[in-house]
Amino acid sequence: MHRRWLLKQAGAVALTGGLPALARAADSDADHTLRIATGLVELAPDHIVSTTLYNGQFPGPLLRMRQGQRVTVDIHNDTDTPELVHWHGQTIPAEVDGASEEGSPFIPPHGTRRVSFEPKPAGFRFYHTHVPAYGDLNRGSYTGLAGPVYIEPADNPGSHDREVFVVLKEFAPVFSRGGDMASDALPGTALPALQRIGRAADAEALEKTKGFEVSYDLFSINGRMLGHGEPIRVKPGERVLFHVLNASATEIRSLALPGHVFRVIALDGNPVPVQAEVPVLWLGTAERVSALVEMNRPGVWIMGDLAGDDRGRGMGIAVEYAGRGGKPEWRQPGPFRWDYARFGRPGTAAVPDETIEMIIVKHNAALNGFNRWTINGEAFSMASMKPGFTLHEGRRYRVKLRNASDDIHPVHLHRHSFELTHIGGKATSGVVKDVAMLGGFQELAFDFVADNPGPSLFHCHQQLHMDFGFMAMFNYG
Repeated sequence: MHRRWLLKQAGAVALTGGLPALARAADSDADHTLRIATGLVELAPDHIVSTTLYNGQFPGPLLRMRQGQRVTVDIHNDTDTPELVHWHGQTIPAEVDGASEEGSPFIPPHGTRRVSFEPKPAGFRFYHTHVPAYGDLNRGSYTGLAGPVYIEPADNPGSHDREVFVVLKEFAPVFSRGGDMASDALPGTALPALQRIGRAADAEALEKTKGFEVSYDLFSINGRMLGHGEPIRVKPGERVLFHVLNASATEIRSLALPGHVFRVIALDGNPVPVQAEVPVLWLGTAERVSALVEMNRPGVWIMGDLAGDDRGRGMGIAVEYAGRGGKPEWRQPGPFRWDYARFGRPGTAAVPDETIEMIIVKHNAALNGFNRWTINGEAFSMASMKPGFTLHEGRRYRVKLRNASDDIHPVHLHRHSFELTHIGGKATSGVVKDVAMLGGFQELAFDFVADNPGPSLFHCHQQLHMDFGFMAMFNYG
């Protein structure tokens, strides 16, 4: 379609869809208003995509909140299908968390829902859709329904000159058979016992081909492809705090800024016990990293993904120093593995009251060509809400995960934060997250305190994995 016609239609959508939202916000007491509707994203002049958006933009608007200060959000759904807004990483009640499995009501087609909650904990969170997509690449997190949330702490002295929010996202998804996920992101080695379980599952598969995976044609940072849109403009000597969100539906992403290092100060919005400098950030789907960068290498640089193909198709953004111009420069950094223990304290965490063990197995192409995922031999059922585990309020639980597949799984627990206790063959403590990458044929353990009663969903944040079985429910007894 012709670009001028597309942009004209986008303007019409903005006028017809945006003004009513503004009018409603003006005569209500809502702190924030979100409107879900189909719109256009101009990644580049010759790459305009139609998708579902918040407030007609990608990423959705940055929502700033203050820890413990109650907020009200009006959510309008202008689409023809039910929707959900999940407040990822917040310890809020199940009825407003935004997951139907927990009892959060859907926002009906052409309907409105108002939610109110106390934002917590402080730090970098985000909001996104939580509807299943299954085989529909126009639903769920394949769309543009994601936006950043920053919850200001009650006491925020600040140690930076300014903040920059960076949202990584692919567009134009397509199905393909098989395909390898990046395996060079994490340390640790494959465990032979888990490899044997994986091979046994492959041998039992009725269909011997690999199941469907998703690949992408277009890549972006903050809704623009590399070479389009405004650069991040900096000054020599500035201390810039980058808040990086991987808003992908399925991909693990890396990010480097040649000639600079990232001083990681928070993971998933939670301050780390040990701040460490790294040359590359690795983020699983839905992970966030907050990192300080000292601007001490004047020039024009590409901040982008290590994968040349993805960077070449848009996964990058120019960082331009004041008074400098010209074509942005990329220099490939050396290999670097992402070790969560680098940011933690040595030694073991507190002894848990109870341990929950899970083993994850992939069944190739078992569901009409899609892989089926099981936890302890059971794929999640919406009818029975199983597999399920019972929690008792106030107790400390250790979840031990064993991955009998070659995939990296970014596992996410709703409505709670957890402390990593074992990762990549190492014991650690003090690293608090809500998503963590579990390596292929590896083990991971984390602890959490059952301090937020109500059903709490646990799942892999890779859309294909959660849609086809990799979920479980924690219920308070």
